[in-house]
Amino acid sequence: MVRAEINKVTEMVQTSVLFESRNVVKLVVGMSVLTLLLFVVYQAPINPLYLVPRASRGVSGFSSVARNVTDARETKLQKVLDCAAMDDKTVILTTLNEAWAKPGSMLDLFLESFRIGNKTQRLLRHLVIVALDQKAYDRCLDVHAHCLVLTTEGVDFSEEAYFMTPDYLKMMWRRIDFLRTVLEMGFNFIFTDADIMWFRNPTLRFYPDTDFQIACDHFNGNSYDANNMPNGGFNYVKSNNRTVEFYKFWYNSRTTYPRLHDQDVLNRIKKSSFIRKLGLTIRFLDTAYFGGLCEPSRDLNVVCTMHANCCYGLDSKLQDLGIMLEDWRKFMALTPELKLSKHASWRVPHNCR
Repeated sequence: MVRAEINKVTEMVQTSVLFESRNVVKLVVGMSVLTLLLFVVYQAPINPLYLVPRASRGVSGFSSVARNVTDARETKLQKVLDCAAMDDKTVILTTLNEAWAKPGSMLDLFLESFRIGNKTQRLLRHLVIVALDQKAYDRCLDVHAHCLVLTTEGVDFSEEAYFMTPDYLKMMWRRIDFLRTVLEMGFNFIFTDADIMWFRNPTLRFYPDTDFQIACDHFNGNSYDANNMPNGGFNYVKSNNRTVEFYKFWYNSRTTYPRLHDQDVLNRIKKSSFIRKLGLTIRFLDTAYFGGLCEPSRDLNVVCTMHANCCYGLDSKLQDLGIMLEDWRKFMALTPELKLSKHASWRVPHNCR
C-alpha cells in the first residue's frame, strides 16, 4: 500500500516536472522569436524610404519578416515615383551624397539651374533626389519635395568619392542597380548627375522610338554610331523588357571588368552580340544640346544641359559651374534681338582645364 502511494506520488512529480519543462521550452522559444523580431526592427533604418540592395535580402531564419519590411519600403518607393512622374510615367532622377548636398555645394547649384533655366522650373515637380546617406537625405527634405535614401550595408558614401577609388566604383554600380529597379517598376527615367546644369527642357531634343539614349563626352555627328564616347551622367531610358535586361547585363558585366567603372564597362559592351540579339535601340545625344566641359554646347540659344565632365574634384566643379550659371544669367538678361545677334559664349572651362 505504501509502495503504491510512493509510486503514485513519484508519477505525479515526474508529470509536473515534464509539464514545467515544456513550459520552459515554450518560454525559451518565445523569447528567441521576440529577440529576432526586435533585432529586425531595431536594425531597420528609421527612415521609411530606406532602400536595401537586392543582394542582401533574406536568406536567414527570419527572412519572411525582413521581406515584409522590404516590401513596405518598396511600396514607399512606388509612392514617391508615382507622385513625381509625368503623365507618361517618366521621372527625373539624380543621386548625391552628403559632400554634394551640403549648403553651398552641388545640390544648390543643380536646383538653381532649374529655377533660372528657360521653362525648366516646372520640371522640378518631376525630380526625385536619391540620397546616398542619411545626412544628404535630411538636406534634401529641407529643399525639395521628392526624396529617397539609398544606402549600401557596410559602405559609407557620405564623403566625396574620388574618381576611380573603390568607394567611387561601389557608388556607381549601386546606382546602376537602382536604375534597373526603377525600370522594373514600369517607370521611364531621365537620369542626370547633379553636376549637370539644366537650361532648357531636354525632352524636346530626345529621339523618338529609342530605348536608351545617352549623352557623350565627345559626339562625332552620327547619333547611331557606337564609336561615340558616351557619358553615363545623363541618359533617357524607356521602361520595357529590353532595357531591364540591358541594365541587368550592364550591372553583371562589372565582374567581367572589375577594374572599370560603369561608363567604361558600357563602352566595352555597347557593341556586344547580347545587345544586338536583345534588339535594344541605342542613340547618342548631340553635344550641341547636351554639352559639357569636355565638349561645350556653343550656342546658348539651343543648349539644354551642360555637364561638369572632364573635371576632377568637387571644388573645381563648383567654381566652374558657378561661372557657368553667371554666364547663363547674363545671356538671359539680353533682349531677344541681342540673344540672336550677340555671340554669347561660356567662360568655362576655367578651373577645370
